[in-house]
Amino acid sequence: MNLAYTVVNSSIRSITRILCNVDDGQLVKVPKEGPLIIASNHINFMDIPLLLSHLQPRKITGFVKTETWDNPVMAILFNLWGAIPIQRGEADAKAFRSGLEALRQGKILGIAPEGTRSGNGRLARGLPGIVLLASHSNAPILPLVYYGGERLRDNINQFRRTDFHIRVGKVFRLSYVPGKIDRDMRGKMVDEIMYQLAILLPEEYRGYYSDTTRLTTNHINFV
Repeated sequence: MNLAYTVVNSSIRSITRILCNVDDGQLVKVPKEGPLIIASNHINFMDIPLLLSHLQPRKITGFVKTETWDNPVMAILFNLWGAIPIQRGEADAKAFRSGLEALRQGKILGIAPEGTRSGNGRLARGLPGIVLLASHSNAPILPLVYYGGERLRDNINQFRRTDFHIRVGKVFRLSYVPGKIDRDMRGKMVDEIMYQLAILLPEEYRGYYSDTTRLTTNHINFV
């Protein structure tokens, strides 16, 4: 399995670098060890394989919609990666427990708080699941964003390479009073996380979080 994992990831890395000019210099900011939640935006199908292949040798997993396993080829690929199937639109306790276990094992858990692909790269409002995972695991959070990948399909059709940019922010932990995280506070906390993504992006990609004057860090402690 380790050999297959290495071969597949190395192949995907090579393919993505043929299709894209990958600006990945900031990945050196990703901690080399220990549990970590990567909070990222989600543009299209390219994000997950590119991140997985470029973060080797660190083991990384993440939540993937259960419908992905309906495709036999995708099922093999995501099983190899150890992806966690999740039922979208509902509280999936099994997926939540699997995410916590991955963090206990010292893995990176990738989460897209928007919950779905944007297609255009502009941020939608974040969902609070990341707050629950961070508070139950006490794992640090690293904001990481991509942009440029939304042009991939058009560029392939025109036989052009895509400029794919990766930007990495500062590691932080959530600050809160145990037992006091109600629905309103979860909303405020996820918005603070999302603003950490927004400030890494060019202005045209900030979407719901365009007004950075509303950025606060009341529940964020930078490591």
